[in-house]
Amino acid sequence: MARRESAERTERVEPVRGQVRVQGEVQASYPEVPPEALRGEVRRVTVVGEDVLHRRCRDVAEEEFGTPALARLIDDMFATMRVAEGAGLAANQIGVDLQLFVWDCFDEDGVRHVGHILNPVLDELPAGARRLIEAEEGCLSVPGPYAALARPDRAVVRGRDLDGRPLVVEGSGYFARCLQHEADHLGGGLYIDRLAARERRAALRRMEERKAEVFAGRAVRAEELAALRRASA
Repeated sequence: MARRESAERTERVEPVRGQVRVQGEVQASYPEVPPEALRGEVRRVTVVGEDVLHRRCRDVAEEEFGTPALARLIDDMFATMRVAEGAGLAANQIGVDLQLFVWDCFDEDGVRHVGHILNPVLDELPAGARRLIEAEEGCLSVPGPYAALARPDRAVVRGRDLDGRPLVVEGSGYFARCLQHEADHLGGGLYIDRLAARERRAALRRMEERKAEVFAGRAVRAEELAALRRASA
């Protein structure tokens, strides 16, 4: 999921001390640039229309948990998410058919959430616990446009971490939107699929108008991340 346009230049200025949750657990502080992003390699982000975005991803198999290959994939996803200015990124957004997404996202209270989850399942909330909130939403695989979309303001996702341990992640507000957006990706859906036909066409037109600018910005940020990696080596 793309970060909110109004927050793109302010969300990540400083580490938020005492207000960071990594893999759902409270941390006293966390680096502004996640360690995974410094280890990872930036990959190309897939774009609406590519087959891998429009079908359900396969489950992570038992023998894949804890492997170096899976750890490298998560690192690459963090690097790609940072360069693309994302709040979340699903594996199929870098062309990998796997039930996995990562996030680095602030909620409405200014709490930063960072993590990854494999084989995630989004809880079906009881009707009485659901409150729909309409807000602007964008997607790294639909580069450029944002559109208003109503989603529940709370989300609970259950899955496993890199090493196969059970993981439960809860979110509210914008982070809840991020969790739902990424879960949609792994099922083969995009946020524009939830829009009315006219709004979807308008979003795709805006994408065509803006995507060259978006891609150019990503190229610049890829160089910036490479420089940070060299400086930290």
